[in-house]
Parts: sequence; structure tokens; C-alpha cells
Amino acid sequence: MRHEPFEHLGLFSKPLESSGMSFNYHDLGEPIVSSDPSAVIVLGGPMSANDPLPGLVDELRFIQRSLQRGTPLLGICLGSQLIAKALGTRVYRNASLEIGWEPVHLTDAGRADPLFHGIASPTTFFHWHGETYDLPEGAEWLAWSSKTRHQAYRYGGNVYGLQFHPEVDAAMIGDWSSQPVNCGDVATLASPIDPYARDQTALAESILENWLALSRLSRAV
Repeated sequence: MRHEPFEHLGLFSKPLESSGMSFNYHDLGEPIVSSDPSAVIVLGGPMSANDPLPGLVDELRFIQRSLQRGTPLLGICLGSQLIAKALGTRVYRNASLEIGWEPVHLTDAGRADPLFHGIASPTTFFHWHGETYDLPEGAEWLAWSSKTRHQAYRYGGNVYGLQFHPEVDAAMIGDWSSQPVNCGDVATLASPIDPYARDQTALAESILENWLALSRLSRAV
């Protein structure tokens, strides 16, 4: 589920293709065709999960149906907020913007969670968000950062929300920084973002491959 053309799968594309899974984008505002996908990735976007956009309202309903069906879900940034909202918790302004490269710390549950198998704590990831959410009832808190308490959560065995952006590469960061809708955020930065400060390729592949393994397992039960 893609909310802007420039917020695409990025580094997640390769492990999806390598897995042999076919996938397609559903863009915000398009009619949601009734189907039962094997899994759903809900990507980021510059809008708020609370915006009364018809496309977002339809998407929230789709996420709720996916939760009821037990479909594996992975939410990134806005996607994690939309899943949290579909689970009944509130989404609201964070105390501060979190943009750029920041360390993410795993909780004890996060260190033990199969999604983060092989990932150290802390690990630096890319961030771009101004909103956050309360932990959904029944969810497991998996990660935090100095600016955002709820950086990751798991609901059940196959639904994950990540506030940070493991999927972006240098080209995406440069593109995001030049988008008119992001100019207000960029203007708040003390210095320009260095797109090449980190390479998230191995991290993105590890997280996506771990999630796909969990998704296959959950669908087989």
C-alpha cells in the first residue's frame, strides 16, 4: 500500500523478488479490490493517519479486515501508525520531529523477536516522521529511540509496525529531501541530511526476509 510514488519499497524490493513472491502496489485513492493477499506491506507517506482522506478511510477498513483474517502485515512509518489506529489506539504529534540517522534500541522483547534476528541493539536507521502512537492493546513493545518511545511493535505473531525506515537507500533519501511536500521538514534541519552516511541494504534484507519467513509460517498454520 503506497501513499506517494516516491515512498516505494526501495530496498525491500530485492528480497521480495528473490523470494519468488509476486507483488503489486496499491496507490492511495485507488479502489481497493476485495481480495485475500498472502501478506500486506503498508508504506510511509507525508500525510497524517488522522487526515480525513477518503483513500485513507478505505485503507483503514482494509487493514482492519486484514487483521480479522490473520493476514501478515508490515507497517513502515505512516504504515505503522495506520495499523496502530486500526487496532484502536491513538496517533498524535510526537514531541519533536525525528529526521535523519538515529540509533534504535531494542527492548528485551525486541532482542528476542525473530523479526530482529541478527540485528544488534542499538542499530542506526533512517527516520522521517513527526507523529507517533500509543502502543496498541495486546501489542508487544519492541524498540525505542531517544526521540520516539514506540519505534516498533508486534501484534500477534505476524503483524509488525516499524516507525523507522529500513527500506530507504541514498537515492530515496535525496529524492525525499527535494520533494515540495517535505520542504517544511527539511527547513527545520540544522544541516542537510547525508544520504550516504549509512548503507541499510543488509538491514533491510534481514528484516524483510525474517518477516517473510514469519508470514509463510503463519499462513501455513
